[in-house]
Amino acid sequence: MPAVRIAAPVVPAPLEPGLKRLRSELEVPVGFPPEVVAAAETAAKAPAPAERLDRTDIEFVTIDPEGSMDLDQAVHIAKNGDGYTVHYAIADVAAWVEPGGLVDAEAHRRGQTFYAPDQRAALHPPALSEDAASLLADGRPRPALLWTVELDAEGKQTSATVERTLVRSRARLSYTEVQHDLDAGEASDSLHLLEIVGRLRQAIEAERGGVSLETPEQEITADGDDWRLEFRAALPVEGWNAQISLLIGAAAAEIMIAGKIGILRTLPPAEQWGIDKLRHTAKGLHIAWPGTLSYPEFVRSLDPHKPAHLAMLTACTVLFRGAGYTAFDGALPDANLVHGALAMHYAHATAPLRRLVDRYVGETCVALCTGTPVPEWVRTALHELPDLMATSDARAKKYERGIIDLMEALVLSTRVGETFTGTVVEIERNGTDGVVVLADPAVEARVNGKVELGEETTVTLVTADVATGTVKFAVA
Repeated sequence: MPAVRIAAPVVPAPLEPGLKRLRSELEVPVGFPPEVVAAAETAAKAPAPAERLDRTDIEFVTIDPEGSMDLDQAVHIAKNGDGYTVHYAIADVAAWVEPGGLVDAEAHRRGQTFYAPDQRAALHPPALSEDAASLLADGRPRPALLWTVELDAEGKQTSATVERTLVRSRARLSYTEVQHDLDAGEASDSLHLLEIVGRLRQAIEAERGGVSLETPEQEITADGDDWRLEFRAALPVEGWNAQISLLIGAAAAEIMIAGKIGILRTLPPAEQWGIDKLRHTAKGLHIAWPGTLSYPEFVRSLDPHKPAHLAMLTACTVLFRGAGYTAFDGALPDANLVHGALAMHYAHATAPLRRLVDRYVGETCVALCTGTPVPEWVRTALHELPDLMATSDARAKKYERGIIDLMEALVLSTRVGETFTGTVVEIERNGTDGVVVLADPAVEARVNGKVELGEETTVTLVTADVATGTVKFAVA
């Protein structure tokens, strides 16, 4: 299933009942209780902590989707002899949120930020998430957890540490702006190095057997009252920037494993029967998969713009399921500690404004790097976080998919009876039902009739119910 990005500021009136229903069913919060808002505003007015290393000399920038205000990370990369120094500043949410206080309790109730076209159910109130705690480029120093990672000439990590600092971001950049400047040769030295280091880290990921599925992103866009669903290919800079976040997540994981306390993002490794099944799928789609080509190498050879390859990428998503969190304190558990898709130890560490668990990872790593005790409020909550985050993740995914279902139904609501050309990306065992993906509009929905995996087929729209978000096609 393609990833979803919501790039629209308002919601069409016909969708409001459906969104209200989704929020009610999934218990997605709307706004914050007044007492939580008041507590956040009081915290935001407090002076920034002074007992920190001043690193406002580093020329950090943030790189995020257009219009983002909850800025978790700021980056700066410099040459260091033959290698590189990566500085990655992470918003220090713990500097603003009192453990056990009203804002903290509300964040635990939510677990993460929930996104929709008309509003964002943020993890923290705006006074913090979009102002005091956000790494905005407004000239004000911000408290941050500063990761310093040294890399050799090949991009391999040689050291990593994190400490409490004050930083100041110089610019709030979008992916589009950075990609344009890189392509035009107008980017800063640090951003040129982001491309170089990003490519090196992608090569290292391939070498260790990690894999990223580059399925197209399903994007909601709006031009006035004209709402559209489109498939959007990620910009190269998004992949390079993601490699820096993965670098920090890997460093955090190793620090916590060495300290025998923390919480990892884990995913069971792919089993051989799953690989064998995918090889049969590739054969059925007439895609060559030589026996000497590993699964990660095969995935990187696929082109999502080709119908059969898109179907193959969709089939590959079933190989790595069951992601979760594993917490430990005092001893490493007798359980899988590896993220199977990334083929390494990994932790969520770089988005504390939008994901609760990252605050705990950051606090644990700072304590371990500075030789101070891990705070008791962190230790107390560790064992609860895996279940809490699993529940939150499930709600977020259902909410995201439900919103897309509603949008697909709206876009197609006046076109019942029309025919479209789509690619079959999933089929049922009996071969008479499946899932079809249309390119224009960018819709993924059920199709009834005899279908073949990976084939381009003509389908007729038979149902587009905006109230329930139900879209169904039949083979024409």
